[in-house]
Amino acid sequence: MCVLLQTHSLVSCFRSQADDGSRMLRFCPVLLVLMLASSGANVVVQRDAQFDVTYDDTVTSDNQTIYSYNHTVSRNKTEGVRVSVELLSESAPSPVLFVVRQKQAVLSFQVPLILRGLYQRKYQYTQLGRTLCQPPTKAVAETQFFFVDVSTLSSAGVQYQLRVSRVDRFTLQTDKKFSFNATPSQPQFFRYVFPEGVDTVIVKVNSQKNFPCSVMSIQDIQCPVYDLDNNVAFIGMYQTMTTTAAITVQRKDFPSNSFYVVVVVKTEDEACGGSLRFYPLLPDELLDAGNRSKTLDVIVSPAINSEVYVMGMLFCLGIFLSFYLLTFLMACVENKRYDAVFEMIMTRMLTLSSEAATNSLASADGNYGYIERSLESVGRSRHESLSSVEEDDYDTLADIDSDKNIVRTKKFLCVSDLARKDKRILSKKYQIYFWNIATIAVFYALPVIQLVITYQTVVNVTGNQDICYYNFLCAHPLGALSSFNNILSNLGYVLLGLLFLLIVLQRDILHNRALERNENTALECGIPKHFGLYYAMGTALMMEGLLSACYHVCPNYTNFQFDTSFMYMIAGLCMLKLYQKRHPDINASAYSAYACLAAVIFFSVLGVVFGKGNTAFWIIFSVIHILATLLLSTQLYYMGRWRLDSGILRRMLNVIYTDCIRQCSGPMYIDRMVLLVMGNIVNWSLAAYGLIKRPNDFASYLLAIAICNLLLYFAFYIIMKLRSGERIQCLALVCILFTAVVWGFALFFFFQGLSTWQKTPAESREHNRECILLSFFDDHDIWHFLSSIAMFGSFLVLLTMDDDLDTVQRDKIYVF
Repeated sequence: MCVLLQTHSLVSCFRSQADDGSRMLRFCPVLLVLMLASSGANVVVQRDAQFDVTYDDTVTSDNQTIYSYNHTVSRNKTEGVRVSVELLSESAPSPVLFVVRQKQAVLSFQVPLILRGLYQRKYQYTQLGRTLCQPPTKAVAETQFFFVDVSTLSSAGVQYQLRVSRVDRFTLQTDKKFSFNATPSQPQFFRYVFPEGVDTVIVKVNSQKNFPCSVMSIQDIQCPVYDLDNNVAFIGMYQTMTTTAAITVQRKDFPSNSFYVVVVVKTEDEACGGSLRFYPLLPDELLDAGNRSKTLDVIVSPAINSEVYVMGMLFCLGIFLSFYLLTFLMACVENKRYDAVFEMIMTRMLTLSSEAATNSLASADGNYGYIERSLESVGRSRHESLSSVEEDDYDTLADIDSDKNIVRTKKFLCVSDLARKDKRILSKKYQIYFWNIATIAVFYALPVIQLVITYQTVVNVTGNQDICYYNFLCAHPLGALSSFNNILSNLGYVLLGLLFLLIVLQRDILHNRALERNENTALECGIPKHFGLYYAMGTALMMEGLLSACYHVCPNYTNFQFDTSFMYMIAGLCMLKLYQKRHPDINASAYSAYACLAAVIFFSVLGVVFGKGNTAFWIIFSVIHILATLLLSTQLYYMGRWRLDSGILRRMLNVIYTDCIRQCSGPMYIDRMVLLVMGNIVNWSLAAYGLIKRPNDFASYLLAIAICNLLLYFAFYIIMKLRSGERIQCLALVCILFTAVVWGFALFFFFQGLSTWQKTPAESREHNRECILLSFFDDHDIWHFLSSIAMFGSFLVLLTMDDDLDTVQRDKIYVF
């Protein structure tokens, strides 16, 4: 009887493996040998079994049971089959092995099931539920057999319960939500077939409970299906999840035009940011898995089509190209006005020349008194115009042109006092800013691009979508890029940075032409025109767009500095430009400025890597922050006329004694002192906040310090400008108001927080939200749009805010 049953099993093996080629046929003789070798010891019983019937039975090492099932498989209908088993014996020396033999597939699992967690901790499950994979069939309808073999090596009887049932809703329908339960030992998967006309869909899985931690996976239609915690990451695309997971799936990636949606509950919650459970681990200790059941909803919705992609790209280009059009129209109006003014001036000069020639011919009798008096009055007028202060305040020492201490320590300084160097030398000095940042951009950007391409390749090859922190509910892929919309929205930085460079170039050309004509307004009036820093600012804005796009190829905590590095550059260059306006001779050189910015980026990297919860790092950084603030304050207050050497403490004590104790005189430079006191208050407060709170996002904290200092200095500049009797022209005022409004809206969208790499990928996805603009752009994309416009407007403010001084002598423009 045993041999007959084994022969029947062998026939069944041939029957079930006949369609799988020679490899599977070679497996059957091996099975025959094993059966014959064990025929003397085992009793094999085969039973015809029915769906939806529960079988309670006992298995020992001396007997095996084979349950035979058959069902009809249709080419036009997919039906799921689920095998559920439960171990009824409280303890068994050996596990029970279940082997499900299907056509083209074999699934095996043991009960109790042992799953491993963090630090190799083991969890035991006595109830299992597995869905069988459904290989495609070529026939219209076909009857297939599958067998469930039950065996064990335990000499004592082990009681078990077996039930095989059909899954009613195995195929998911478009835009229809389906709810189900899952546990670590009872995963679930369902099939979705692409309907006609749909090439891309978004699979969303939601749950009301944060924990237990789960995994959602998208796998091709094949056997086996990897649906356990220890193998779900072997194939396809997957995400960990607490309450939300979303994966965009494209038809081109699945030749069968269908895929499986697999949901697995993990044995532990650490991958989703849950609390770490500590246990005293012993060899071979089994931990109680607890109740880790989770109710989830799955819905598959069509993604956007190509028309939405085109509309999104046209919208993005239209916004920023409109700035080009507006600038072109304003340039045309400005050029017409300039030509009209120039023509009026030339006409007036020709008229005056004609009148002078007529007068000279009329006074041919040699009356030169008038000419002598005219020359004397012109000379006196010019001498008066070059006087920067009252006669009693003017220092008449012979070495005023050579001794910097005499000039820079005057109580009231004018721009002419700090614009004594040759303009050609200064222009070359400030052009180094542009060439240096261009060089930095090349050497910085190339490895960044290479790295993010590698990141994207790893994501596409491994399918691990926990690597990148996208807003998965609004991440539209294009080609190899997973979130094309987040990259496209950075186009504004590049286009507006280029536009700013063109505006600066136009001003540079007009200024050089004025110098060639020896116009007095270009030579002796207004803020000295040095455009090197402006070129550097425009280049930095373009690089910010490029590096932000690179960051959004795969945003995560290891490459966040790509997105912020040139933000530090922009903030630093803007502060340098503000200072340069009134201090052209004593502004920092490009080498020292970029060295300081490099130090800032260095600390940014250290903060990201070591700053989280590291008390020593925060103490060191806070001390360096405060010392740097004091040194910079001293440099600004004394206009660089001080030395950091061994005698610095003696000189400080001397100043304190003479100015504060002996005669208690107030500060010599009141305005500078007010600015520096406020700056120290702000920076000391930020240092204290960092030391106390220790924010996780150190890069953003460092950027906040830079922005606060920039805003403080800009506000001081505007106040002092108005206090000095200067005015702000209409164009600059419009730019200021427009930029302030845009910055307000931009910051609103920035703080929406659609994802955060400070948390686990699963926790980050809890903040994901749907697209809000054209079904293509999310809140962060709008931040990119508005912040690029706001930065461009800020640059225009710096460029135009002192246009009212273009006709004012430099010795009447105050330094502050």
